Amino acid sequence: MAFVWKRLLGTVPSLAGIVVITFLLSHALPGDPAAYFAGPAANDESIAQIRAKLGLDKPLIEQFFRYLGDLAQGNLGTSLTTGQPVLHDLLVRLPASLELSVCALVFALAFAIPMGVLAATKPDSWVDHLCRGSITVGSAFPTFFVGLVLVYVFYFLLDLAPQPVGRLNEILNSPPPTVTGAYLIDSLLAGDGATFRAAAGQLVLPSIALGLFALAPIARITRAAMLGALGSDFVRTARAGGLAPRTVIFTYAFRNALLPLANVMGMVFSFLLGSNVLIEQVFGWQGIGAYAVSAVLASDYAAVQGFVLMMAVLYILLNLAVDIASTLIDPRVRFEG
Repeated sequence: MAFVWKRLLGTVPSLAGIVVITFLLSHALPGDPAAYFAGPAANDESIAQIRAKLGLDKPLIEQFFRYLGDLAQGNLGTSLTTGQPVLHDLLVRLPASLELSVCALVFALAFAIPMGVLAATKPDSWVDHLCRGSITVGSAFPTFFVGLVLVYVFYFLLDLAPQPVGRLNEILNSPPPTVTGAYLIDSLLAGDGATFRAAAGQLVLPSIALGLFALAPIARITRAAMLGALGSDFVRTARAGGLAPRTVIFTYAFRNALLPLANVMGMVFSFLLGSNVLIEQVFGWQGIGAYAVSAVLASDYAAVQGFVLMMAVLYILLNLAVDIASTLIDPRVRFEG
């Protein structure tokens, strides 16, 4: 547990820097939130009244210390666009983004790991070139472009995918009772097979669009780690001892390749959470990415700051989980720094 506490303490300076930078950048956004909420028919006096009510007429340093005081009490402020506490808005929408990101990661792992292992076991063969070419082509396009193409082909042309209207077509299905906020899990807990199938259908295209971009780094790391493991002395010894090729690959080589793979997965998952911003817009997903875009367009300072702070905390927790997983995979690993 000592290294866990040490890692947590090491994140304090990073969080402090994120709070300062986020506050300054959010206040540097173009546009005046007071004018936005006053409406196009408002005059200067009404805009000034709203600005005073929001505290935006105070010096920046005073606004910053008020923000710190609220943070210390667990208060991220109130969103100007929804009228709700920012923390409430984020917690309500976070399960949708996590569900989408986890499904995208599962899709990426299901294809990237076999491709990386296959390419490493047959280096410089046509299989290796085909895998690397497929990965490069698949990751060369932006996620939102891939999402639009998938919608056009599988929904508009082939009519194989459901309408991209978010997590569930609420005209046909009702959301399951909220337990975790993830529709797949909640519908299973409720024993509602129809809602589960409908929610799973809505997840297919955005998960593929998002997962394709994560596929490349995972496959490349798998291939490189497997090549290193297959060329090591202990693998040559295992082969010389007459062990079956499958046993050598999966019991010896792949187990040693798990450490770099675990390290990159934390980074990839945090990347997927950040990339949700574009995919959620394409598929009408009600996650924190779409919430952040709306907040930026409205110069909703509190919502933008809350979103960035939550993403930073998630990133730190993911890295901590990766560190713990690494020590479990290889006990020789120590994180003293």
